[in-house]
Amino acid sequence: MISRILLEEVLHKAMSTGADFAEIFVENTRSNSVYMLDSKVDEISDSTIAGAGIRAFNGLRCVSASTIDLTREGLLRCAGQVADVIGEGKAEVSIHLVERIFPDIHPVKIVPDTAFKSTKVDLLKEGYFAAKNYHEDISQVSASLLDVDHNIVIANSDGLYTGDRQIRTRMAVSAVASRGGENQSGFAGPGRRMGLEMFDFIHPKDVGEEAARSAIVNLNADYCPAGKMTVAIENGFGGVIFHEACGHSLEATSVARNTSQMAGKLGQKIASDKVTALDDGTIPNAWGSMNIDDEGTPAQRKVLIENGVLKCYMIDKLNGRRMGMEANGSSRRQSYAYDPTSRMTNTFIANGPDKNEDIISSIEYGLYCKKMGGGSVNPIDGSFNFSVSEGYIVRNGKICEAVRGASLIGKGSEILMDIDMVGQNMETGQGMCGSSSGSIPTDVGQPLIRVKQITVGGR
Repeated sequence: MISRILLEEVLHKAMSTGADFAEIFVENTRSNSVYMLDSKVDEISDSTIAGAGIRAFNGLRCVSASTIDLTREGLLRCAGQVADVIGEGKAEVSIHLVERIFPDIHPVKIVPDTAFKSTKVDLLKEGYFAAKNYHEDISQVSASLLDVDHNIVIANSDGLYTGDRQIRTRMAVSAVASRGGENQSGFAGPGRRMGLEMFDFIHPKDVGEEAARSAIVNLNADYCPAGKMTVAIENGFGGVIFHEACGHSLEATSVARNTSQMAGKLGQKIASDKVTALDDGTIPNAWGSMNIDDEGTPAQRKVLIENGVLKCYMIDKLNGRRMGMEANGSSRRQSYAYDPTSRMTNTFIANGPDKNEDIISSIEYGLYCKKMGGGSVNPIDGSFNFSVSEGYIVRNGKICEAVRGASLIGKGSEILMDIDMVGQNMETGQGMCGSSSGSIPTDVGQPLIRVKQITVGGR
């Protein structure tokens, strides 16, 4: 996108007043989406984002600026704005960029941006009408198909010059079931870091039917009773509780400023012996995977917690300076207009020693959370409140009637210690995670787990 010589010139300009590090992040991203509502294609949109973010460090100070003007004059003007703020006077700088090409561990067979619009519409219609025709009580369906072609170039004053192309595809279906003036919803939204070949093994019909099935279950469910009880949380998107209540607390963004419940606890026991948790950006074609992070550091597989002991944090360059630790492939940003910081990729609790059937049979009375919804978290103390989008009462070791309106209330540090059984069917679910560096694609996951006691909100 921009020549190596010009990148060197821009970095030199950004460091010309005394910065000890400078970086430029150049982006060109094309996004395409198709949206269906009321049994017809309601919207087809295409968009392109192109620009550059420039930042410089002077010790622990960071100054950044961004621009959509990718001409030589525009980039140097932007770099000059950074230099004017980061230091005073003049500094002699020598920068020589050496290009590095990292292996692509996420192959793409069918680039969505080059496919016919009709191909995408046909895929979306299959998912939409599978939900619409699932049951007579399905009153409304909306569906979307998104593909993103994200191209980046990163160069810095350490001599790094590299890039990556990240293609992602996601289908989302929402269904509403109605009866007697009452409405209940269901959702399914699988995504991968790959092209349209995703639909070779994720069938649109299954996506639509899953959204509708969940809506019908909730329409027929009674309200969940409230109180403290044993809870089993299913695999896949059930991992959102670990992601939100614990994962964010392991990001250097909060750890470096001592605003995390996990700050200063490396090597300490923070979870039960059965909990091993990882953040792994190297899983081929996973939704949150990458070849390099947004500072050009190769993606890594990081064991965050091993048998209950905190082993590492997720670290970016600037917060690594604050902590005296090396960056470990955890820096991410929504676009060039955001400063990067430490974020999760594919974060999950690993398979444990327990059989899934034993987990359910061990519960005399409790709640089985088949699907989790959204919630809120305080990253300082880890307190959370999450909705259960599909739940069932467990009696005498058997999954019984469906219930709705349930929520799980607790603290991340407490739930980690109270996980006393971990199953063997680890799967992930896809989502978008928002934080100070914008909204990014992340996977959450776990096998079926049992929490011996947690507060359940209901009626």
